[in-house]
Amino acid sequence: MQLRRHARRLLGGAVRKLRAYANEVAIVGPDDRYAGAFHYFGAGAALMAPQGVIYNERYLAIGDGALIGPNVCLTAGINGEQTMLSTPVVSIGARCVIGRGSHIIGHWRIELGDEIQTGPYVYITDQNHVYDDPDVPIGWQTATEAAVRIGSGSWLGANVVILPGTDLGPHTTVAAGAVVRGTFPGYVVLGGVPAKVLRHYDPERGWLTGPPA
Repeated sequence: MQLRRHARRLLGGAVRKLRAYANEVAIVGPDDRYAGAFHYFGAGAALMAPQGVIYNERYLAIGDGALIGPNVCLTAGINGEQTMLSTPVVSIGARCVIGRGSHIIGHWRIELGDEIQTGPYVYITDQNHVYDDPDVPIGWQTATEAAVRIGSGSWLGANVVILPGTDLGPHTTVAAGAVVRGTFPGYVVLGGVPAKVLRHYDPERGWLTGPPA
C-alpha cells in the first residue's frame, strides 16, 4: 500500500509537470502561424492555454499586449465558415486582460477599448433571443443584435453579463455578478440585476452615491 501511494505521488507529479509544459508551449503569440488567421493579432499579445472555443478568427482582433486567459471563448457568428457583415466583429483593445473562462460571442460588433480587465467567467454578447411568438420555441425565433462597446480603462468583475446594446463609458467598474444592458456614462460603478449606477465620480466632489444628476 505504501509503495502504491509513493508511485501515485510520483505519477501525479509527472502528470502535473507534463500538463504545465503542454500549456506553456501551447500559448499562442504573434509569431505563431495560427496568429495569422486573425484579423489582427498584436505585438506582445497572447492566447493562454488551454484555449477555449475560438472560430472565425478572421473577424477577431486582439490588440497589442492583450492577454487572453485560459479557456476563454472568442467567436464570430455561429460557425467558422459564416461570412459576417462587418469586420472585425470582435475587437479587443491594447493591453486588455480577459479572465479565464470568459466568453466573448460576437455576431455584429463588440468593441473593447484599451486596458480593460475582466474577472473570470465574464459573458459578453451582442445577440439575444426574442420571445415575440409564444407558440414558437424561443430557440427557433429570430435573434436580435445590437452592438456592444466597453470604454477604455474599465473593469468587469467575475461572472458579469454584458447584454446586446450595452455602451459603457471609460473607466467603468462593474460589480461581480451584474447583468448589464443600456448606455452608461464613464467613471461610474455599476452593480445589480439589472445593473444600475451605484456610485459616480464628480471631478469637484469626488465619489458620490447614486447616478449623476
